[in-house]
Amino acid sequence: MATAAQWIEGARPRTLPNAIAPVIAGTGAAASLDAAVWWKAVLALLVSLALIIGVNYANDYSDGIRGTDDERVGPLRLVGSKLASPAAVKNAAILSLAIGAVLGLVLVATTAWWLLLVGLACLAGAWFYTGGSKPYGYSGFGELAVFVFFGLVAVLGTEFVQAERVDWVGAALAVAVGSFSSAVLVANNLRDIPTDTESGKTTLAVKLGDPRTRTLHLALLAVPFVVTLLLVIRTPFALVGLLAVPLAVRANAPVRSGGNGLELIPALRDSGLALLVWSTLTALALGFA
Repeated sequence: MATAAQWIEGARPRTLPNAIAPVIAGTGAAASLDAAVWWKAVLALLVSLALIIGVNYANDYSDGIRGTDDERVGPLRLVGSKLASPAAVKNAAILSLAIGAVLGLVLVATTAWWLLLVGLACLAGAWFYTGGSKPYGYSGFGELAVFVFFGLVAVLGTEFVQAERVDWVGAALAVAVGSFSSAVLVANNLRDIPTDTESGKTTLAVKLGDPRTRTLHLALLAVPFVVTLLLVIRTPFALVGLLAVPLAVRANAPVRSGGNGLELIPALRDSGLALLVWSTLTALALGFA
């Protein structure tokens, strides 16, 4: 039976910046419109955290029962390591997603009914990433889904529930956050190319191959800093986002140097850290400009 610490590790805490950063960025966009609503920002954060934990457990469950996680070089997987039963992990996924859904209904009730459709799409995206008979994460669409859900939807959704509108600043932030989030997954899938190929999991990294996946990681990390220069149109203080450049360089270092397996784990950690720092600095610049 898995311990509490193992359940926490199974929730993949290193991915939490992917849930936190979009809410910070979206709140920064709302603040730049003088429309930040802090209790809605907190609620959006809780929704985002519940969804990412839910998708992580769902991924653990689905990959585990398929045998994809039988041979891993990365962090702990509960089902694959047989520390928890598939049913227990599935229930944890459903509970997390249900919590996110209930909290999300509060935002729907206080903003716009059509956000319910967005929420349903998020829940479907979370489950069918690796679940169902034809998971889209096994067909190379994982990075696109991350870009859409943890970039466009999460950032613009956070801005909308507070400001009740979106603008070009929010859209720019959404592209930047989506690129960072996708870079985290690219680093993960680069590490797993050998085992994913063997198990039949055709990720984007498997399709592109090792060299082009490494190039993609660098390109995705560069996009947010191009966005930083664009945001100068709103406020020159946005240049503070460039302080995250050293973190992005460090995140890409193991990828750039040809690292494999466990050597790539720092790339995941530092890509997420660069995402969180960039989003926080940029949101503060927009909010206090």
